[in-house]
Amino acid sequence: MTNVVVVGSQWGDEGKGKIVDWLSERADVIVRYQGGHNAGHTLVIDGTSYKLALLPSGLVRGKLSVIGNGVVVDPHHFVAELEKLRGQGVNITPEILRIADNAPLILSLHRDLDGFREDAASSSGTKIGTTRRGIGPAYEDKAGRRAIRAIDLADKEALPGKIDRLLTHHNALRRGLGLPEISVESIEAELNEVADQVLPYVDQVWRILDDQRKAGARILFEGAQGALLDNDHGTYPFVTSSNTVAGQAAAGSGLGPTAIGYVLGITKAYTTRVGEGPFPCELKDEIGKHLATVGREVGVNTGRPRRCGWFDSVLVRQTVKTSGITGIALTKLDVLDGLDELKICVAYKLDGKEIDYLPASQAAQARVEPIYITLEGWKESTVGARKWADLPAQAIKYVRQVEELIGAPVALLSTSPERDDTILVTDPFED
Repeated sequence: MTNVVVVGSQWGDEGKGKIVDWLSERADVIVRYQGGHNAGHTLVIDGTSYKLALLPSGLVRGKLSVIGNGVVVDPHHFVAELEKLRGQGVNITPEILRIADNAPLILSLHRDLDGFREDAASSSGTKIGTTRRGIGPAYEDKAGRRAIRAIDLADKEALPGKIDRLLTHHNALRRGLGLPEISVESIEAELNEVADQVLPYVDQVWRILDDQRKAGARILFEGAQGALLDNDHGTYPFVTSSNTVAGQAAAGSGLGPTAIGYVLGITKAYTTRVGEGPFPCELKDEIGKHLATVGREVGVNTGRPRRCGWFDSVLVRQTVKTSGITGIALTKLDVLDGLDELKICVAYKLDGKEIDYLPASQAAQARVEPIYITLEGWKESTVGARKWADLPAQAIKYVRQVEELIGAPVALLSTSPERDDTILVTDPFED
């Protein structure tokens, strides 16, 4: 048996929710290791949809679920999401849910700063496409060593001093931005309002995970956004504020890298992106509209429409390398049903020269042009296929072409949002 990291191999929205749920039935522990409540997962179980943002997907199945230290936690959202799931009949207790005691907290001042910056950037034409939920500013405070962390909620005597240190930075920013200053008392009241509801879940996550590993538990690490939004390896600066590649699973949970055995890259059969930034294969024609409509390409949490385009093997091939992807779970193949022909980007042209990678330069990323190969489409439906024999021959050819181009095999093939509509090639836990 091995422990598995799930990572999105594109810009997110690849269908991780269903795959994580499918794997969580085989896992004993599910761990969130980065991001915040800015990336949603949708699980469909027995016809009921569960929309998760911060909480690990394993909760819906009653599995031990952990929010690691690499996650920034909005305590008010945490409480609200708990109540929402409980309202759908999910029983959540501290016995099955833990938050790392060293996880940084998102406060109202982070959301204020996030929104103000994005508004200012929008007027100047340089916006990033943030979800305005305070994720970036919270990570900035973590790096600046002034964050309020989950464990700080337990020390009410020391909390005002820590808030004061935080506000020394934030009130200076707010003065410069023309925003009213914030008092220590207001932030203290904001935290005390939810402290008693959050603290029962706070624990030493690194110790829990080590004990589980030693006991032979199967651990599933659940990423939030896609690897192309990684702060180092993504389309910078149009990225998120954390590392989203698979290596973050170790740092963001406190369980060392030797505990990771398999990296599963969730990969959509075409490409989508939410927000700003380069997108070499974007389609703004009828095909793009078709993919968006049939694929229901709208953000789970934000409601923002997703930009759509052909499959980009250059990007995924690069992610296979930067995340050490062992195999992929190919999702939404059924969205391509009925198209006469399909295209796959196999390389880029940059200033007249062919290249086989995404350049790091923001200007160069904006100038690359896709080089496509064309494949014959298929008219038959792939919806609900559960074995290779159920797939049209051209669909199988498409999948094999993707495998060859990205340099990684398909371990799972998803053919609808329903969890059982999955073709299993390799069980990551048994690899």
